[in-house]
Amino acid sequence: MIATTIRTCFPAAAQVVADKADEINKLNVFPVPDGDTGTNMSLTLQTVVAEVEALPADATVADIAHAITHGSLMGARGNSGVITSQILRGIAEGLVGAKNDPASSADIAAALRNGVKVAFKAVRKPVEGTILTVLSDISTKADQLAKKKVSVDEMLDAIVIEAYESVARTPELLPVLKENGVVDSGAFGLATFIEGFVNAYEGKAGEVSDFQTTVSTSDDAKAVVANVVDIEINDDWEGSEYRYCTEFLFHADSADFDEEANLRYLSGMGDCELLVGANPDYKIHVHTNRPDRVLRHMLHRGQIFNVFVHNMDLEAQERTESVRADKEAASAGAHFAPRKELGVVAVAAGSGQAEILSSLGVDVIVSGGQTMNPSTADILSAIEQCNADSVIVLPNNGNIRMAAEAAIAACDSCEAAVVPTKTVLQAFSALFVLDQEASLADNVEEMTDAIAGVRGGEVTTAVRDSHAADGSPIHAGDVMGIEDDAITVVGSDVEQVTLEVIERMQDAEEGDTLTILAGSDLDDESFQRLVERIEEAQPDLEIDPQRGEQPLYPVIFAIE
Repeated sequence: MIATTIRTCFPAAAQVVADKADEINKLNVFPVPDGDTGTNMSLTLQTVVAEVEALPADATVADIAHAITHGSLMGARGNSGVITSQILRGIAEGLVGAKNDPASSADIAAALRNGVKVAFKAVRKPVEGTILTVLSDISTKADQLAKKKVSVDEMLDAIVIEAYESVARTPELLPVLKENGVVDSGAFGLATFIEGFVNAYEGKAGEVSDFQTTVSTSDDAKAVVANVVDIEINDDWEGSEYRYCTEFLFHADSADFDEEANLRYLSGMGDCELLVGANPDYKIHVHTNRPDRVLRHMLHRGQIFNVFVHNMDLEAQERTESVRADKEAASAGAHFAPRKELGVVAVAAGSGQAEILSSLGVDVIVSGGQTMNPSTADILSAIEQCNADSVIVLPNNGNIRMAAEAAIAACDSCEAAVVPTKTVLQAFSALFVLDQEASLADNVEEMTDAIAGVRGGEVTTAVRDSHAADGSPIHAGDVMGIEDDAITVVGSDVEQVTLEVIERMQDAEEGDTLTILAGSDLDDESFQRLVERIEEAQPDLEIDPQRGEQPLYPVIFAIE
């Protein structure tokens, strides 16, 4: 019965969080206002759903608990996702030890206690007024009710109420929430998940009993939350001391891997450090200014994979703009734009890229790129937002093309097609030939032809030892020059490597124009100096320098 309940209710609750992801994102101001809590929690939950659904029909509670633990660890995204993974792990492991099946109110209270134990152990510096506070509050409420021997339904209803009441209290516990007029995003995400789970279990819309709380129903509890939410535009946020949210999966090489020593190292490199899991498999998360050093340190102790590095400064800017747009739309009573014949969706890896794409006629920008591939659902949602009869999708990364194609296959609101751009610079060229009067098929053909003549180059830093296209060694920390997916130049200086790659590409096939985008790590002065050196070395090239603000790649460029 416990196994059946989880298999039935968990996917429903995960979908509720996915549906409210944008709402949760806009509440996100702590520890930094990067606007990704809802997305990260949803991605974490969806990975669990996939693992649980893959189990055989006769899977035991222990099997399901293992799937939840493994799925949430492997799929955990961001600080909120990693903490959510540990909450799920603790509760799932607690249910394995349930004395009754179906679970009694005492079993539920015990599982929540275990969730508190596991989650608080994972977070070195718990902060009041966050997701952990809500977890602790509902566990305390469950213990109180278990002593009264209330029914399971009564306990679950009361837990939903307590969750939302706890969320409403978060601004009084964490000053930054009160300053920004919001409740904690992770706390609200957890309450949303709990309510979704309970509603699925009870098959009702949420009418609950009064257990002498300050409100009597979950709807009333949510109203209390709504009354303390008036999201502020956070233009004056000065930024975290650390810029990059760095997270990855880690497989230890040794059975004596020292978790505590490596946590101390992570805390010395930044904050919000998390190292969760059990030898040999771990999830690692830290906010730092040197993701390269963190990765290099861990590479000496095992294998790393599924690496995500997010620029929190840029994400904070994007959240601010999103909140501003919502407020302006609400003020003007705005609705969806009128239906149009042809729309365009494009993926952008930085604010500069997004601005250029918008100026070239893109209707909806999807945030993503090499370090954070958007999902099929993200792209499908963007297609629908275009409100057009036909839509062209520009994935701008080879790793995103399959998700884009899956999105158009799933789209039933309009006709859609993918132009297989591998870089945002190819998208620029494709957009120059877009004809609003032409058919979808004709535009796709013309745009695909246009990108065929675009040769791309990128400059980035190696995070591990490897080899260049000619077999020469690459060491972690080396600067790499990439031509159309092949590493052809290795050096120690971004400027020099860029010049060498451009020279190689011009020697192979002389082009007329160079479009070059500066990444978030390349300041204006350095970028100007680089452009001047290119002009000296390539006097026949017409150069169009722009700020792309993409992470990890200080320079990307294209020659046509």
